Amino acid sequence: MTNINLSFDEMWEKIMACDRKYDGLFFTAVKTTKIYCRPSCRSRKPKKTNVEFYYEMNKVEAAGYRPCKRCQPEVDESPHMEIVRKVTTFLVNHYKQNIALKDIAAHIGLSPFYLERLFKEETSDTPRMYLEKIRIDKATHLLSSTNLTNLEICYAVGFQSPSNFYKVFRKQKNCSPSEYRKEFHHELG
Repeated sequence: MTNINLSFDEMWEKIMACDRKYDGLFFTAVKTTKIYCRPSCRSRKPKKTNVEFYYEMNKVEAAGYRPCKRCQPEVDESPHMEIVRKVTTFLVNHYKQNIALKDIAAHIGLSPFYLERLFKEETSDTPRMYLEKIRIDKATHLLSSTNLTNLEICYAVGFQSPSNFYKVFRKQKNCSPSEYRKEFHHELG
């Protein structure tokens, strides 16, 4: 791995900001604890005088440091991706149901606030937005492959009200469900 061109102070700023964009580009080693972290680690920040920076994991480990249990710098992907996978699996499997954030959080075993923040950090969507994308994907499939009415599709994919279904559909697809169906059948014909 090639070294990035950042000064000690710039790297210090990145760890103080918990900047995820620099994860994997350098590691923060804390002399007093002999632990190393990702730049985005949310653990309590060490004193600046107790920090060393390394560009390569093998070098930081050769220097006698062990990985942080919280941010897991030795893992290639974010330690939160497993939680994201659990949430998305839950949403895909339960999209037809009336799901609230508290239901997802209870299933995953996290607080609703923390779950939503973590999910949005990893995916750029809230669980609700992600659920709506799943529902609209299912709706477009039904619109193009069945003769169900728009209302039947609305309820079949888990929307509780037609107005919300139409609003979300238009926002994601830039057309109404009827326009989508007409355009799809037009393309086939």
